[in-house]
Amino acid sequence: MTSLVLLPLWAALAATPAAAATVAEPVQTAPPTAAVPAATACLVGAYRLEDGQTLDLAPARGDTLRWTAFNGETGRLRPSSHGVWTSTFGWSDQPTKDTLSSTDCATGEITFGAQRGKRLAFDVTETRFDAGGVPLAGRLVMPRGQGPVPVVVLLHGSETDSALDGNALQRMLPAEGIGAFVFDKRGTGASGGAYTQDISRLADDAVQAMREARRLAGPRAGRVGYQGGSQGGWVAPLAADRAPLDFAIVSFGLTVSMLEQDLQSVALEMRANRYSAQDTEKALALTRAGQKVIETRGKEGYEAFDALRSAYRSQPWFKDVRGNFLHLVLPLDKTQIVEGLNTTYKFDVSFRYDPMPTLRASRTPQLWVLGADDRVAPSAGAAADVRSLIAAGKRYTLAIYPGADHGMTEFETAPDGRRVSTRYAEGYFAMMRDFIRDGRVEAADGRYGKAVVALPLAK
Repeated sequence: MTSLVLLPLWAALAATPAAAATVAEPVQTAPPTAAVPAATACLVGAYRLEDGQTLDLAPARGDTLRWTAFNGETGRLRPSSHGVWTSTFGWSDQPTKDTLSSTDCATGEITFGAQRGKRLAFDVTETRFDAGGVPLAGRLVMPRGQGPVPVVVLLHGSETDSALDGNALQRMLPAEGIGAFVFDKRGTGASGGAYTQDISRLADDAVQAMREARRLAGPRAGRVGYQGGSQGGWVAPLAADRAPLDFAIVSFGLTVSMLEQDLQSVALEMRANRYSAQDTEKALALTRAGQKVIETRGKEGYEAFDALRSAYRSQPWFKDVRGNFLHLVLPLDKTQIVEGLNTTYKFDVSFRYDPMPTLRASRTPQLWVLGADDRVAPSAGAAADVRSLIAAGKRYTLAIYPGADHGMTEFETAPDGRRVSTRYAEGYFAMMRDFIRDGRVEAADGRYGKAVVALPLAK
């Protein structure tokens, strides 16, 4: 759910060897993996609490769990004494009164806070499918039953970890009567191939995932579409254009290229720190120079970049410039940049992919959900673009959450200016559920928390 839009340049990108394809009996818990210890895996699942709320338990780092309620509240659970798991608030280290206790993996019963819960049963099918010669690992999670249900294919952001392990929507949406197909993109988790940020290739993979989801769901597949967060917001509309389906959801995505996004991020940083327009132009010039170095993997532009860096290093604003990838090369000399970009940075990146032609041509109804205070993917430009597409007659819906950052999370600001995420925006999950299920959302005040919603024009 919390993925960066752009590239983790120095991440290790080796794919995990995949197991043979199997079709599983209906199960709800996660299989133990190197990333998910057995003691944690047996608790992974969606639970119905006594008050009717859904609580998802997903594996987090090490032997911890992340709990997420459908209303957006969340925290990290750590094992303590006597089988009790203590919780923190959001992504902070601040403890809360909630604890997970009385866990029984055999019966699927837990006690969370003061409420008992029972693990929900889903029909789960593990699969492997071909994507242009690359085997990808996927999973279809369906609500129990025989009748047709909507099915959503969940697309990655730029993260390199396993969506099969970590994407809680694969259970949260089936708990709401929606089928979910989740898969590890190429070069991650149990899938083969090499990691890439080639948007076109990822869109082709998404199409194959959609076809596999339809095949596995068979006659139970009703409305079918995509949900893509962050970088997946570039992929979903393009995949929908290549193989039409019923809907696409873009969460905290962009309507500009990666290079333009980096410039927008720098400009936002400069405004947030109240630097002048003249200083902002200098920072943007430095950003463009750094982009040239990164895009050519150090083969072009270093001298110009280094000259600007030297000229501006003593400027008060220099310390506050990060962007989305400029900061990765800003402190490095030429040798370090070239070695880094040509050893670890081996994957293709669609730096110049412009999504607007696809968005203008698309006939797929789309829901765009943006955070008004997103510093990774600044949303003002995307919001204006989507509004213009709505005005032009596109069947697009725009929802903007004030106070939400990247990942659609609300946050608190620490004294040093660092943001600490506290929860998912209230109504965010419900909005996606309604759009997947019904093809529309309501603009009524309060239905989706604080969201400001712009609906398609009436036919």
